[in-house]
Parts: sequence; C-alpha cells; structure tokens
Amino acid sequence: MEKDMKHAIIDLMDKLGTIDYIQPESIPGIELYMDQVTSFIDGQLAGSKRHEDDKLLTKTMINNYTKHDLLPPPIKKKYSKEHLLSLIFIYYLKNILSINDIHTLLEPLTEKYFGNKDGFNFEDIYTEIFKLEKEESTKILKEFSKKYHIAKNTFHDFPEEDQEMLQTFSYICLLSFDIYMKKQLIERIVDDMIEKKKGNEEEA
Repeated sequence: MEKDMKHAIIDLMDKLGTIDYIQPESIPGIELYMDQVTSFIDGQLAGSKRHEDDKLLTKTMINNYTKHDLLPPPIKKKYSKEHLLSLIFIYYLKNILSINDIHTLLEPLTEKYFGNKDGFNFEDIYTEIFKLEKEESTKILKEFSKKYHIAKNTFHDFPEEDQEMLQTFSYICLLSFDIYMKKQLIERIVDDMIEKKKGNEEEA
C-alpha cells in the first residue's frame, strides 16, 4: 500500500499543482452559442476529467439547469460571461449537492448580482470565491497525506497478504468520512437557508 498510495498522492499533488480555476479574464467577452459554451468548459476543465472521453457539460445539462432555474435563460440563444461563471459554480456543486440545494444557494446570488450593472456583479463573487483556491488546495493535500499515514498504521495484526488491501480500504473510508461530514454540514446550512426564506415570506 505504502508505495501505491505515495505514488497516488504525489501524482495528485502534481496534477492539482497545474490546475487553476478558470480565470474570469480567460472567458470570452462576447456572447456564445451553446456549442461554443460546451467546448469552452470542456477545454478549460479537461484536467478534472476522470476518463478522457468524459463529458463535463452537455446541451442537455444546460437545458436542465435552465429548466430548474439554476441558470438564467440565454438571450437570443446566446450565453454571456456570467452564464459561464454560473455554469462553473454548478459544475463544482453538482458533485455533492442536489439540484434543489444548488438552486437554494444560487437563487439569491443570481437575483441580486447576475447582470448587475451598478456595483458588485456575478463576476466579482466568482473572483472572491476562487481566489481562495490555491491556499485551500495546499491545506487539503496536506490532509490527504495525514490520512494516508493514519491508514498505513492500521490492520498490522491481520494477515500480511491482506494488509495492503485493508489499509487501502481504511484510507478510502477516512477520505469518505471527511466528505460525508462536510456534506452533512453543507446540507444543514442549506436547510437553514430554506427555513429562513420561508420565515421571511410568511412575515411579508
């Protein structure tokens, strides 16, 4: 396990070290048709694919996001820079949250900042959020390494031929428990947002 996991962590560190979030200035300042949107996202986030032929964003996905009010509808079939920024948020959030939860998170931001010409806009929110990425990625990678060493020190009393398999399982469980706890916290926060919104609507 030690050799395989070390290589996996080193490979991941190398990969994440070359991954950068999509810079707002790299997004075309002109409006794009749907085919151009899917090509742009697929190219910019290619490094996050698990398999080479994975599709990060499809026409069907975009239509569903618009149908469920996650994404404002295009203007004359064209998508703005803020549409692309919203799609990037959705791309990351959909891996851990339901469509309804993402809608709860994005709805107030979209209503207040999407297309805002006076003061802060959606691009400002995107920039503020993702400028934290580099520092947080470093912390997360250190946590990966810490959990690896914890897992490596498990199952030493078990048959030697099974230790690597069991330690790998232990490592995956540690990582999964971390994700589970964070997901529980996020869902609790989203539920509180929903209750607060209901309360405000009843008072209005």
